[in-house]
Amino acid sequence: MKAILFHEHGGPEVLEYSDLPTPQPGPGEVQIRLHAAALNRLDLWVREGWPGIKLEYPHIPGADGAGEVAALGEGVEGFKLGDRVLINSVLSCGACKHCQAGKDNVCVDFHLLGETIRGTYAQYIVIPKDNLIHLPDDFGYHEAAASGLVYQTAWHSMVTRGKLQADESVLIVGASGGVNTASIQIAKHFGAKVYVVGSNAEKLALAEELGADVLIDRSKEENWSKAVYKATDRQGVDIVVDNVGAGSMPLSLRAASRAGRILTVGNTGGAKFEIDNRFIFGKHLSIIGSTMGTRDDFDTVMELVFEGHLKPVIDQKFPLQEARAAQERLAAGKQMGKITLEIS
Repeated sequence: MKAILFHEHGGPEVLEYSDLPTPQPGPGEVQIRLHAAALNRLDLWVREGWPGIKLEYPHIPGADGAGEVAALGEGVEGFKLGDRVLINSVLSCGACKHCQAGKDNVCVDFHLLGETIRGTYAQYIVIPKDNLIHLPDDFGYHEAAASGLVYQTAWHSMVTRGKLQADESVLIVGASGGVNTASIQIAKHFGAKVYVVGSNAEKLALAEELGADVLIDRSKEENWSKAVYKATDRQGVDIVVDNVGAGSMPLSLRAASRAGRILTVGNTGGAKFEIDNRFIFGKHLSIIGSTMGTRDDFDTVMELVFEGHLKPVIDQKFPLQEARAAQERLAAGKQMGKITLEIS
């Protein structure tokens, strides 16, 4: 099969369009002929590497993918050849106490496709049958691939962990990334008032199209927490969704209301920063960590996506062999929604 792979960490130049043996399904597994994959910032971090990361080389990036069933392993029921499917990229053991409690995203043997296991930048992939859901006939492969991980992540953080309520206010730090565009729509689906901080007018225009109520341009409002306070009559917001980390978290703490919740779902701006603890105890704030989501989260939110209540935003589509250019666009922060790969 053809795949995008790398043998060592580095910049986009380490990515190769090459051949690998097509993986075959074992018991309980399904071989998927992929038609579309989607990029996540995780792909860049894995390619660049970090201390302690252990990969089987050559490594294939990519967490998100959609395609059709090409082969079935022994004992697989509920799927047949040719079925259109979407991948849930969160892999778990199914046996530990967390999995048994329905919290498979904190499994003791947690893995994510494209991170520690070969991913979806390829023509074929083998997946446990429990990590697949059927894709409606009228739903596109690219739209499906663009949905999986970001909607699951956004739902788990805001609804499962953050306990979002209809009459609350939500601040989303970032306007055009996959998790942010998903978070805007989920918050509006619940009836919340949505504030968005974006880096420029173009990205904020996209947020407005998705339903954002209040737009704050951080290129004009460097201390955007003050702008949030003014817009909320100095009350602050009930929930802050922050996937930036360094550079934004101190402002997120200031922008939260008394008894507010800070949902930290990533660190695209950096992992280390100082916290002024007076905001935490003085305002009774809760800082809630969240990553990925459970199978229940995935099934619930994807049903809303398939029904059209939530709509994935696609930026650009690249052929698989142009994955290097796709990653360069993602690294430059130019995307307006999800970048996807066409796998022919």
